Amino acid sequence: MTLRIGVLLAAGLGLAACGKTPPSERREATAPPAGRVLVVRDTAIAATFDAVGSAVAMQRATLSTRLMGSVTSVAVQEGDRVRAGEVLARLDAREIASKREQVEAGIAAAEAVYRDAETQATRFRALYADSAATRYQLEQVETGLARAQSGLTSAKAARAELDAVGSYAEVRASFAGVVTHRFVDPGSFAAPGAPLLEIQDPSRLRVTVSVPAGMAARLKPGMVLEATIEGQPAQAVVEGVVPSGAGTVYTLNALIDNRRNAWLPGSAATLSVPQGTRQALLLPESALVHEGDLVGVRVIRSGAPELRWIRTGSVNNGQVEILSGVAAGDSVLAGEN
Repeated sequence: MTLRIGVLLAAGLGLAACGKTPPSERREATAPPAGRVLVVRDTAIAATFDAVGSAVAMQRATLSTRLMGSVTSVAVQEGDRVRAGEVLARLDAREIASKREQVEAGIAAAEAVYRDAETQATRFRALYADSAATRYQLEQVETGLARAQSGLTSAKAARAELDAVGSYAEVRASFAGVVTHRFVDPGSFAAPGAPLLEIQDPSRLRVTVSVPAGMAARLKPGMVLEATIEGQPAQAVVEGVVPSGAGTVYTLNALIDNRRNAWLPGSAATLSVPQGTRQALLLPESALVHEGDLVGVRVIRSGAPELRWIRTGSVNNGQVEILSGVAAGDSVLAGEN
């Protein structure tokens, strides 16, 4: 009996020891959380209207010709960079060459007629001065000279016109840029006005968006707006605001410097148009906890951090707008600086 009581007493002491919290664990439970504790407050921030559009090359051109004929050569491929005035394609110009021979022959004949008429006019002016020719004869000669002069002028004008038409046998770049479309190959038939090549200059991009009339009234040419192109920050300069013809909606055009080719023409773009100020809840990015696609913060509850999932908005200078999940007055644990 004495042995049994001793065993029970030892077991009871062991259970009592297991029910106590070790000193180290008590210190962890009562120790303050590591990091900075921030109190969420309403903050006045700049209100913006995000207008979505696309960034296109400010300078674009579709090259064509006034001639009808076959394409003899194309010197560029899509994506090639070209210089202003560079020959990009050539058309068959044999018909123009044959017409040029006819025009040159006509000019030579007109020059011969003019020289003969000029000689006659000089001779009859001298005769008329000596009273050896009548005034009527002089007038006839002077008329012949005028006709010869007119014929020579017409012949030279025909050559100038042929030169202008002949220039369309060579398709040249109207400005420095990049070939974005090649519509023809050697042997293709070219018709007047049909597109042959397309080039664009990506060094300046134009973003076109729609904004309400009340907002458009505050925008002036030269104003700088914050922008994003494919998620990357940029600065846009207001080019102009014009009515769009759709009620109270206006069209806003803004220009973006792209001389470093940071963005491709046609990329999605967003302009942040200022709208005054508004109240928002802001937290530093160091206070956010990321788990996959979820974003949360550690809210202090009863002296201990509690993970709470939130919905976030825009990010500016390391401050994140909190749209839902916390309220003003909540204490949030942030990481150490």
